[in-house]
Amino acid sequence: MIKIACVVGARPNFMKIAPILEAMKAYPEIIPLLVHTGQHYDFEMSQVFFNQLDIPEPQVNLGVGSESHAVQTAKIMLGFEKVVSHHKPDYILVVGDVNSTIACALVGVKMGVPVIHIEAGIRSGDKTMPEEINRVLTDHVSALLLTPTVFACDNLKREGITKNVYLVGDVMVDTLLNHKDKASNSGIKDTLSINGEDYCLMTLHRASNVDDKVNLSCIIDAVDYIQRQIVVVLPLHPRTKAKLVQFKLNDKLSSMRKVIITEPLGYLECLNLMMGCKFVLTDSGGMQTETTVLNIPCLTMRTNTERPETLMQGTNTLVGTQWITQDAQKILDGNGKQGSYPKVWDGHTAERIAGIISKL
Repeated sequence: MIKIACVVGARPNFMKIAPILEAMKAYPEIIPLLVHTGQHYDFEMSQVFFNQLDIPEPQVNLGVGSESHAVQTAKIMLGFEKVVSHHKPDYILVVGDVNSTIACALVGVKMGVPVIHIEAGIRSGDKTMPEEINRVLTDHVSALLLTPTVFACDNLKREGITKNVYLVGDVMVDTLLNHKDKASNSGIKDTLSINGEDYCLMTLHRASNVDDKVNLSCIIDAVDYIQRQIVVVLPLHPRTKAKLVQFKLNDKLSSMRKVIITEPLGYLECLNLMMGCKFVLTDSGGMQTETTVLNIPCLTMRTNTERPETLMQGTNTLVGTQWITQDAQKILDGNGKQGSYPKVWDGHTAERIAGIISKL
């Protein structure tokens, strides 16, 4: 029997762990222990994903809540160390690059429990991003590294990591393909009164954008330009909401006639809107992958990406904060970028992951 402590903590983790837990059911020798650190904890950012993706209730919830990066990471480590001591897992499985990922990976390696990293090897090259630090450090303490692309394998090789590296694909694609039909039945367009209308789906949360008043002002100006032509649907992240108020930009955004601001949306609602939109405007990592698979133009408000395959093969374009309107206009004029995606993004990543783990 193989006991695996499977760690989740924040919204991006939930989409990744769901198909893995499902695939593990094919192997009775694998005993998953689902641990939720509570990094994201309210309904919109956590529980709705458990409900919509049929993720079982976690056996352990550390309930750490929102803190600074240092305090949050420390609290997770303190709580997870007790979990490892009590449950004695054979392996610790972490996904992605959030604080929960590095915190639990560090606990594992220090306690002599091998770490499995899902989504290993992705790199943006931008060490000002907390996620970049988390993913690099996690890879360098992991015993088994499961990568989404050939690019990720090459990144690990350049860093001297060649042992126990497997190309498995992107597990988020599994979740997307498994839930497209269900998402298509969502009534979110009726709820927002945009059925039959062209619209842009926008998400905005990254610190480099929302914590900088100049950058955030540029983005809001670009939104104003876009909404004069089509509707902009903006599910508002709590961090972004607070910064809009702090920088006195909230009234300007709220006054825009064709901007629809909502609370954070569930996975199915967001996927429904993504599938039907004219284009996506985002600073998210995962949406770059999802839009590429859906062949939806994506404008990424960053100057770098850890998913270069979405630029080289797919529909993604980096626009920073200065080129948003220029590239948005190209799409509105019918010149949106078309693309393809890696063959290994076939919806069977979780099955490959479970198969590898079963042989440990």
